[in-house]
This record gives sequence, structure tokens and C-alpha cells, in this order.
Amino acid sequence: MKNYKTVVLSNQEISTGYYRMRILAPGFGSKAKPGQFLMFRVQTSLPPLLRRPFGIFRTGFLPADCDGQAPKEFVEILYKVVGRGTDIMSNLQVGSKVEVLGPLGRGFDMGVPGEQKILVGGGIGLVPLYMLARELTRKSSVRLLMGGRTREDILAVTEFERLGVETYVSTDDGSLGEEGLVTQVLLRKLDKYPNASVYACGPMPMIEAVQEICAARGVPLQVSLEALMACGVGACLGCVVKGAGHSEASPRYLCSCKEGPVFRAEQLDWTKLGQEPGYCEGCKI
Repeated sequence: MKNYKTVVLSNQEISTGYYRMRILAPGFGSKAKPGQFLMFRVQTSLPPLLRRPFGIFRTGFLPADCDGQAPKEFVEILYKVVGRGTDIMSNLQVGSKVEVLGPLGRGFDMGVPGEQKILVGGGIGLVPLYMLARELTRKSSVRLLMGGRTREDILAVTEFERLGVETYVSTDDGSLGEEGLVTQVLLRKLDKYPNASVYACGPMPMIEAVQEICAARGVPLQVSLEALMACGVGACLGCVVKGAGHSEASPRYLCSCKEGPVFRAEQLDWTKLGQEPGYCEGCKI
């Protein structure tokens, strides 16, 4: 983990309120693992004081220059404008300077090769699932269940399909894909693939519903939590959640930034998890 000063290569609105930013990532792009994140400082002046956490959507290399220079690493993030920090980010231009800390956190466990894998993403929660899908498709059959309130919340489906991922879309208003909740699709898929492993990221109500379904069926589940965090390295304790076995007599807390953001479902205390002080629906990791 290291702090890097780098530049924006592109920053485009891809759906209403959603942006895709590519930054030069020399020395850290290729180190990122599926599920890890970066802390962004969007400008050097104050405010905003705190960095912002963002999941890593994609890593890669720019082609070598014609003058023979080596290919250069890049990282892409997808983000939704939800406050002042992300509003500032949306106005960054090509060549703008940014500071990033990372890659941070624990990523996904790839599970058993050859078994069925089901990914469940809600809105911007699909971000950490792309690198995961890219890795899983090397050895497993992968399906992506993507949910959103409207078609504007459905992102990058074509890119998942190019990986060979079967994709299923549902929206609350029926404006794209099936009308209804993505968990309805999950129930059907688990009827067909009862031995699949599930990976999920998105709004807490969706995560809790996925956890209930997987727990009832004995299906392995990993979740990537979205949480407020100020430091990203386990120092501020602003993103703690209760771990399994927590009680007032024997408290047990886990830092979403350092011990997550990816957890196996059985690591967490799901009682009122969505009401934890560190949890923030819509704040991305």
C-alpha cells in the first residue's frame, strides 16, 4: 500500500449521474486484486478534507508508445455523483492531478474452480464484480444478476457479456429487463444451480435479502460492503461492523476497510447490520 500522485486519462458520464474515470496507475494497477479499493484525494486544497473510497472496476495496460516505451498501467473506477467530493470528481479533466492510496483491503476468495458462480450486483455495487468475473471465468461458469431502480442504474452489462458471463437484468420500474427485485432472479437461479457460490455487492437491503436466501439454502456467500471510511487502513475505526459472535459482554468489531470490504457471510453479525454507524447506503466502496 502506497500513496501515488497520478493523472486522469479520461472521465466520462456513462449514464445519468454515473461516471467512468481512468487514471494512470504506474506501479499499482497490476497489483490490484478483485474486491480491493482505492482512496482518492480529489483536490489538494480544503475542503473536502477526507479521501473518498472507490472500488476498482478494471485494470489494464495502455499500448506501448511508438517510441518504444513500455506499456503503462491504468485503473478504472465507476462512480455515482452523491455529494461534494464526487461532484468535484465529475468535473476533473484529462490531465488533472489526483492522489490515490492503495490498493487497499481484502478482496474476494475465488472459491472452488469449476463450480457455478453467481454474482449479484445492485446499482454501483457491480463495480468490484467486473474484475472478479474476469478472474472467475478462467475456470468457472459465471452468471451476473444485475438490479437497479431504473435502466439508468444498469451499467456495463455488455462488458460482462464480453467476458462470457451470462447476464440477467431486473429493474424496479421494468424500464430494462425483468420488472422486480434482483433477489427474485436469484431464487430462480439457485433453484437451477443449488450448489453455486454467490458473491454480492450493492445496497444494504439487497445484501440482507441475498444473505437470508443464501443462509436458508446453505449457499456460500461473500459480500463486499459499502461503508463510510476516512482513512482506509483501519486507523479511524469509522467503518467498523459487528462480527459474528458479537455481544455487549464480548464485543467483536471488524473494520470494513482493513478486514474487508469483502467478508464471508458467516463472519458478520447480520442483526441490524444496515444500521451500523459505519454503513452508508450509496457511499461507494
